Amino acid sequence: MLRLKNLSKTFVMHIREGLEIQSFKGVSFETHAGSLLALTGPSGIGKSSLLKCIYRSYLPSSGQILYTTEKGDTVDLAAADDWEILNLRHTGIAYVSQFFHVMPRISALEILMEPLIIRGVSQNKALDRAKEMLSRAGLGKNLWEMYPATFSGGEKQRLNILHAIISKPRLLLLDEPTASLDRTYKERIMEMILALKTEGTAMIGVFHDRDALRVLSDKRYDLILGRYCPVEAEEAEPRRTI
Repeated sequence: MLRLKNLSKTFVMHIREGLEIQSFKGVSFETHAGSLLALTGPSGIGKSSLLKCIYRSYLPSSGQILYTTEKGDTVDLAAADDWEILNLRHTGIAYVSQFFHVMPRISALEILMEPLIIRGVSQNKALDRAKEMLSRAGLGKNLWEMYPATFSGGEKQRLNILHAIISKPRLLLLDEPTASLDRTYKERIMEMILALKTEGTAMIGVFHDRDALRVLSDKRYDLILGRYCPVEAEEAEPRRTI
């Protein structure tokens, strides 16, 4: 479903007289429907930046990101027009970031209903689905009509994940999805992610949580070594300095 070919990202610091900082270089891998590929490597190696390049929050410096659409067409996400990227986000690519930012004065229910309504789901069915997901993630009824700005960090992250998975995307990008969750809610979220895998969603994830890495991942790509490695063989590595 997704294939990266020799992808690189360099940041140019214009406030530092054009200083260039290499994030990652020459990354090539692929991922398939119903599997999760974990990206590993020390902090600062570019794991989150790589996910943002796939989602096109960042524009890669070189290389290709070849995504196969539901119709079987191949789109290079590194070169596609902005309107095409926005359309793909609405129809099949979702992203869970480490931080959750939403419009003010929009309730948790409305946030979860939005991606379903965009895909043509009726108001009533979207409402029922949103309530079901909130309940499964342990977000009580007292929060459903509340604004997420008032939520705790863990509550925001659970809503963040639900917003990405409620429409059952074809490709799901996960950046530390369980980092701020306690054990009970982490297990619930992992169950929901595993269920989505069984329905055919392809996933790429960044995890510092070893339990989540072990339970959720099918393959692992090490950004330092530039190759696939066994999931169980990951070792802690020191932070990279620039």
